[in-house]
Amino acid sequence: MNLQSIFDRIDAVNAEDSNLEKSAGQTYPKEILYSQRMTELLHQFTANPSEALQVAARGQHIKRWSIPRSDYPMDRKGYLKWRTMLKLLHGELLDGILKEEGCQPDFIKKVVDLVTKKNLKTDPESKLLEDVVCLVFLKYYFRDFAAKSSHDKLIQIVQKTWAKMTEKGHEAALKLPFEKHELDLVKEALAS
Repeated sequence: MNLQSIFDRIDAVNAEDSNLEKSAGQTYPKEILYSQRMTELLHQFTANPSEALQVAARGQHIKRWSIPRSDYPMDRKGYLKWRTMLKLLHGELLDGILKEEGCQPDFIKKVVDLVTKKNLKTDPESKLLEDVVCLVFLKYYFRDFAAKSSHDKLIQIVQKTWAKMTEKGHEAALKLPFEKHELDLVKEALAS
């Protein structure tokens, strides 16, 4: 198995994303940037992650744009259905790539289980991946959410994000470079 070849395949799919995002003065397809951030934070957060965990982190949002949120009702039920369909898509696409790359069935199952959050409550690697997902959100995307969401909504978002994380994730989150008002929001959410 060639991990870089798998990453290249995931990146090739994500390069098709027409949604663009700027970072450090450059413009990237949104999901390329997200997958690179996931890989980077995974390695910062844990030493020697397994290859399955690395693939799951890189492919966490593979081709996410192909199932728009707007295709589902804008309520909690619609949101949950959308998230379920995304997880299934990500698992299916990674399954296909890994089969074509000649990976073993047990490895493929592990990656698919990770991205579909199948054993989130019991599997340490699933919990680790969820920590990384939350850390990427807090580090790179929380500021945008804060700019367009109400105070009460932000408190709920922080509380829900925090509930998904382990203690190690909490410690890492509190070390992120939040602006003062963002850190105040986090502290308020945690005190509630």
